[in-house]
Amino acid sequence: MTYLLALDQGTSSSRSIVFDVDGHVLAQSQLELAQIYPQPGWVEHDPQEIWRTQLATARDALAKAGIQAHEVHALGITNQRETTVVWNRTTGLPIHHAIVWQDRRAEPTCVELRERGLAATIQAKTGLLVDAYFSGTKLKWLLDHVPGARQQAEDGELAFGTVDSWLIWRLTGGAVHATDVSNASRTMLFNVHTNQWDAELLRALDIPASLMPAVKPSSALYGEVSPDLLGHAIAIGGVAGDQQSALFGQACFKAGMVKNTYGTGCFMLMHTGNTFQTSHNGLITTSAAQATAQTEFAIEGSVFVGGAVVQWLRDGLHAIQGSGEVQALAQSVPDSGGVIVVPAFTGLGAPYWKPDARGTITGLTRGSTVAHIARAALESIAYQSAALLQAMSRDAVGAGGAAVAELRVDGGACINNLLMQFQADLLGIPVVRPAVTETTALGAAYLAGLATGVYKSTDELSGLWRSERRFLPTLETHRAKELMERWEHAVRQTVL
Repeated sequence: MTYLLALDQGTSSSRSIVFDVDGHVLAQSQLELAQIYPQPGWVEHDPQEIWRTQLATARDALAKAGIQAHEVHALGITNQRETTVVWNRTTGLPIHHAIVWQDRRAEPTCVELRERGLAATIQAKTGLLVDAYFSGTKLKWLLDHVPGARQQAEDGELAFGTVDSWLIWRLTGGAVHATDVSNASRTMLFNVHTNQWDAELLRALDIPASLMPAVKPSSALYGEVSPDLLGHAIAIGGVAGDQQSALFGQACFKAGMVKNTYGTGCFMLMHTGNTFQTSHNGLITTSAAQATAQTEFAIEGSVFVGGAVVQWLRDGLHAIQGSGEVQALAQSVPDSGGVIVVPAFTGLGAPYWKPDARGTITGLTRGSTVAHIARAALESIAYQSAALLQAMSRDAVGAGGAAVAELRVDGGACINNLLMQFQADLLGIPVVRPAVTETTALGAAYLAGLATGVYKSTDELSGLWRSERRFLPTLETHRAKELMERWEHAVRQTVL
C-alpha cells in the first residue's frame, strides 16, 4: 500500500492527514494555533509554534495510521496564504512574528501605491487588487520596522516566505528555500504571466531580490524531509495555497469548473484554464495550482463572514448552545418569514467591496422569532455565495465561455443540508458535495503523488473524485430571482 502525507497549516490550527492512493483519509491529527493581537487590526502567529505544531501533528498522524515514514511515498503542503515570515538564513530564526493574512497594518503602504498610480500595473501583472491582504506590503513593513532588518536583507542574510516556504526550509533542514506559483501569486510581487518575481514590483516596494524563494510548479520535487524529523526521508512533491489546493482536490482542472469552500469565510474559485482573465465584476485573478510549468489561472472571490455567522448566533445572540444546533432551529420554521440577515460585521467582500458596510437585519415583523433570524443567518451564507457565482458567470460569459454548470462544495458548513439545498435553489444549478470533504489536504496529497509517479495525470485524479450527494434546485427560476433581488436590496441598506 502506498500512502501520502498532507500537511495542512491553517490560520487557526496545524493539521496532518494520511491518505491512501484512492484519496481515503486513514488518520489525521490537529493542534490549535495561538492568535496574537498586538493592537486592533494586527494579527500575528509565532513561526516557531507553526513549525512545532505542524511537526507534532505529522508524527501523530503517522502513529495513528500505524505506519512508518518509509511507507509514505510523498508529502504535500497546503497553507494559509499571504501570511508572511522572514528569517535569518544562518540561524534559521525568525526576525519577528509572522504577519497573518488578516492583518491590516500595511494599509498606509497600499494608499501610497495607489497614489503613485501603480494599481493598474499591479493588477495587470499579478491579477490582484492593491490591498494589505497580500504579502508584499507585509514584507515591506517588516523590513522597515524591525531594527537592522533592511540592512541584513541588503546583505543577503534574510529569507522571506509564506508559510509553505517556512515549512519547506524547516523540513529540509535549511537546504531548500522555495515556494510554489499559487503562493507566489498572492504576494503582489509575482508576475503570473511569466511565473517569475517581477523586478519592477520589487523596486516599487523596495524589496531586495535576494530575499525571495525559488518558485516551482505546485507539483514538483522540492527536496526531502530530513530523516531525523519523521524517521525516514520523504520526498516533498506538492505545495499549494489552501484555496488553490482545494480547487485541485475537487478535481476542478478545466476552465469553467468552480468550487466553494464554506469555512469561517467562503472562498470561491473558478478555473479559467490557461487564460488570464481580468474580472469586471469585483473579483481577482490568481494562479491556480499548476501541475507543470504551463501557466494556469483562476478567478477568486471571498466572503468575509460565512460560517462565522453561526458563531455569532451562538456567542452573540445566544440563540443556540452549539453550532450543530443551527440546522434544527432553522428548520423549525418553513422559511425566514421575510427576514434577511446581512452579516457585514467587518464590511462586505467580493463582489461588493464595501469596507464601510455594517451588519443589518431587515424584514422584521411582530411575528419574527429567533428561529426566523437563525434561518436568515444561515441563508446569508448562500446569498453571498450566489452573488459571487453570478459575478463569476458574468465574467465567464463575457470572456466567451459557458455559464457554470455545477458548484462543487467543501468546508465545514457544507455538511449542512438545509444550507446546501438553499444554495442550489438560489443558483438554479446542482450543488455537489464530495465523498471526501478534506479537499484542501487532499489537493496537496494529489499534487505530491503526481510529482512522484503515484498518479499519471490529472485525468486519473478526475476518475478518483466521487460525489457524496447532489443537491438539485427545486425553486422556480423567477422565485430565485425575486429572493436575490431582495438580498441585493438589503445589501444596499448596509452602508451607513
